[in-house]
Amino acid sequence: MSYFSGPWGRTAGLTAGAALLAATAACGAGQAQGAGGDAKPQVMAAFYPLQWLTERVGGGDVSVVPLTKPGVEPHDLELTPRQVVSLAEADLTVYIKGVQPALDEAVEHNAKDKGFDAATVVPKLPATGDAHEHEHEGEAGQGGGHSAEQREQGEQGEAAHAHEGEAVSYDPHLWLDPSRFAIVANKLGDRLAAADPAHAKAHKDRAAAVAAELTALDAEMKRGLGSCAGHALVTSHAAFGYLAGRYGLEQVGISGIDPEAEPSLARLAEVEQVAKREKVTTIFTEALVSPKVAEVLAEQVGAKTAVLDPLESKPASGDYLTAMRANLATLRTALNCT
Repeated sequence: MSYFSGPWGRTAGLTAGAALLAATAACGAGQAQGAGGDAKPQVMAAFYPLQWLTERVGGGDVSVVPLTKPGVEPHDLELTPRQVVSLAEADLTVYIKGVQPALDEAVEHNAKDKGFDAATVVPKLPATGDAHEHEHEGEAGQGGGHSAEQREQGEQGEAAHAHEGEAVSYDPHLWLDPSRFAIVANKLGDRLAAADPAHAKAHKDRAAAVAAELTALDAEMKRGLGSCAGHALVTSHAAFGYLAGRYGLEQVGISGIDPEAEPSLARLAEVEQVAKREKVTTIFTEALVSPKVAEVLAEQVGAKTAVLDPLESKPASGDYLTAMRANLATLRTALNCT
């Protein structure tokens, strides 16, 4: 299933929001100063991973405004007219096209020249759901898994299968691959430097420092997942394709990339068969997605459940780095890594 089929077209209010923007631009002028005023440049961040990255790269030189509240499924974001106005007034909006349709539309109509789409600066994976659908693209990798490089080779062909009306045909969960996120960090540093030339060197220096941390995390995850008895990653929905592809695992999503999609009976039977064949001991659930289907599947195959965080919302404690390391620990236990 593709990312934009299903109930994700709730963007009708954006037309009214754009009209309101035109009507209020005059009275709203000066309420939020941009890079040319005394106030710090204002940067809108779509959801948590991008908020974390923008805060780290921008440091104290920018004001970061998150658009998605903690504990809220980011795909469900619906912008208020005031948020649309703020988006147009901001110096930069950091987002990933394909995660939040309402935001994609708002940026296109009101802030096109001031948007930084992280998906444009890294190689992307097709929105096909799980890694085993690409088993004929190449057999290298650990335990039959596929590297990000191999899966990237199939991207162009897979993109051609996008259905009419879809905004994107790729998997947008790119922040779950620290190596890609490091690239985003450096590119974001360049964009912030352009938006805030008075602090250009500081933005680029902080970006390089964050990229180094992400590169170190990537190396840590490579070591930690380099020798595992299991390689099948059975998840509530197919949010972990980048993580699986990077570290030689095989994602098997109960639902597709759309977290709101209900799996068919045929899909449940297929996942159950894979789980039994691969002797899966853990079915992964998520904090923002109902665990009921995963719990039933786990009972049927004699497995337990564990939470694997797709980091679509701010973790209860710590930050992006600590949550990814917690994911690593969870995976090492579930996959019996040495």
